[in-house]
Amino acid sequence: MPMTDDRLSAPAALRNRDPILDVLRSILPARGTVLEIASGSGEHVLHFARHLPNLIFQPSDPGTAEQRSIAAWITDSGLGNVNPPIAVDAAAPPWPIAHADAMLCINMIHISPWTATEGLMRGAAAILPPGAPLYLYGPYRRSDAPLEPSNAAFDASLRNRNPAWGLRLLDDVAALATAQGFSPPSVTPMPANNLSVVFRKH
Repeated sequence: MPMTDDRLSAPAALRNRDPILDVLRSILPARGTVLEIASGSGEHVLHFARHLPNLIFQPSDPGTAEQRSIAAWITDSGLGNVNPPIAVDAAAPPWPIAHADAMLCINMIHISPWTATEGLMRGAAAILPPGAPLYLYGPYRRSDAPLEPSNAAFDASLRNRNPAWGLRLLDDVAALATAQGFSPPSVTPMPANNLSVVFRKH
């Protein structure tokens, strides 16, 4: 949804940013750089930066319109702890950043090919130090629970738009993380049948 300048606005970001922030407060380091993959409009990263002023946030997105939106939100906010956005395609190494103390990826895995999730795990393993968190948020399939009707409908709509998209089985995502040297996931149920999923680098 465009605004009057380059800023984009995502209604879902406004709905879920505070529940996500509550989780982030408990997992992010006290200081350091937090890389967000697939920052989209930029509204999430600005919200987190405003409430976690001791951290430096590095937004990223492969899309030029999204990068312009992030930059416009940063300018509008006046915040000093958000770096200019960088171009990162999760599936396309190398990434233009060599180190981060934590990583966030919100609502990307189901709206991208599986190669993006594979690349996300490889990239996180390459730049995160031991103990650092990789935070994922979104809807998932779970082997121990039936898929909620709303998520089943959402999954069908995604696959109709692009056969390479769709809700992923959390076990499959965890297996990728394990193969790249991450811990089993810590999972927190979130509003609207979403999950917060946290992996830690070994």
